[in-house]
Amino acid sequence: MSLRLLWLRWQARGLLVLGRADAAGERFSALLRLAPDDRHALASKAFLHARAGDAAAAIVVLQEMVRCHPQVASGWFNLAYLLDEARRDAQAEAAFRQAIGVDPAMDRAWYGLALLLVRQGRLDEAAVALQRNTELQPMSPFGWYQLARVEMDRQRVGEARRILGHLRGFEPKVAAQLARELDRSMGAIG
Repeated sequence: MSLRLLWLRWQARGLLVLGRADAAGERFSALLRLAPDDRHALASKAFLHARAGDAAAAIVVLQEMVRCHPQVASGWFNLAYLLDEARRDAQAEAAFRQAIGVDPAMDRAWYGLALLLVRQGRLDEAAVALQRNTELQPMSPFGWYQLARVEMDRQRVGEARRILGHLRGFEPKVAAQLARELDRSMGAIG
């Protein structure tokens, strides 16, 4: 890496520390003019756009990042997340699946994919994604909570209750919330 690129990167980081995001963005843009495929600069530029509320610009930058660096799972995940937020479901699903293809152990990509599938009513596929998420993050309550809800929606009450019992073992507050929701669902079913 040239001294000019290192200097621009150092300036951008320093400006970020000082809270000067606009000036840092200018440095990252200058860096990208010299090295258009610089992964750090692309990721940082996308982050700055997203933080400023310009998701469309962040998506464009992340699309360039994954084009230049298709084997970087975090780039695919960040792109998927923003596409999902923009309700561009087909593109988000493809990006989540790319992230998982690059890094099958990326639990947050499995979780994001699952939530997208739930929103689409694709509950069987969502259950598979949530099961993988809970295998990768067994002590995180989020995947378990969503999996129990999916199981209730799939009319698999026994499985939802089993998950509730599991959650009670390590996350009682989340388990209490889930129990209330399951009780309401049972009232609606029964």
